[in-house]
Amino acid sequence: MEAAINEFIRFLATERGLSDNYQLSVQRSLESFAAWAGRERGVTEPAAVKMAHLSDYLASRKRSGLATGSITLVVVAFRIFFRFLHARGRVPVDLTETLPLPRQERLLPETLNEMQIEQLLESLTPTDGPDDRFFLRDRAMLELLYASGLRISELTGARLENLHLEESLIRVLGKGNKPRLVPVGEKARAALTEYLERGRPQFVKKKTGSEVFLSNRGQKLTTQRVYDIVKGIAERAGLPMKVYPHLLRHSFATHLLNNGADLRVIQELLGHADISTTQIYTHVDQRRLKSVHFKFHPRA
Repeated sequence: MEAAINEFIRFLATERGLSDNYQLSVQRSLESFAAWAGRERGVTEPAAVKMAHLSDYLASRKRSGLATGSITLVVVAFRIFFRFLHARGRVPVDLTETLPLPRQERLLPETLNEMQIEQLLESLTPTDGPDDRFFLRDRAMLELLYASGLRISELTGARLENLHLEESLIRVLGKGNKPRLVPVGEKARAALTEYLERGRPQFVKKKTGSEVFLSNRGQKLTTQRVYDIVKGIAERAGLPMKVYPHLLRHSFATHLLNNGADLRVIQELLGHADISTTQIYTHVDQRRLKSVHFKFHPRA
């Protein structure tokens, strides 16, 4: 089983070009199943796997408390793995053709309202005078996350050559290394310009690359560091909920929809491959409309 999994992961990397994070997620799912199958059912070869083995494993993961979304990822890993093996004649049939996906719970994304966004952004003030490089960097990051709805990986991967501030645009690489152009709002553009002129040069070291946002050592900021920065700023701003970078992306999409933006435009801005992913924001809007109706209609 181990050799087949390793061969499959190499296929994902070299022929499909999928991200390292996705490869790692699939590898973990398959290795976990392989360990369970060997321990609980004595199965060590892919050709010996039966539908009952897959079903029993998924049931055991569900009983252990694994979330529905995570179980879905495991099922998808099974499907692409056994499809790969069947295409190469390694298994006689593709068992997973009839393996159902679990029903998804439609959880509405959390968002900040416009006043809370303003509170978050305005809470950032220079600590060491107008040349405070950390203030300039962090303000530019927050403004860009909200103005352009970037994923945290897109923010940390932003490069100088992909910034087109004179045109108020940034080119980012989304999921599956798909590039897209995203508008940059006026306030974000101003914050970025000031950071690039007066803040970023103070972070640059001898081996610094062209990443826009740099650490104190002149290296590319990690996603964990950005998460910690946003969390710390929100706590100092006194916001009552847990704030994280993706919350700004949710807020970006929700505020666009609330103010009349077309759903297809929001899909393109977010870089969603499927409109159904974007449609969750319509449920957020419907919740807001119901709240307003309940509050103000005399017979609600």
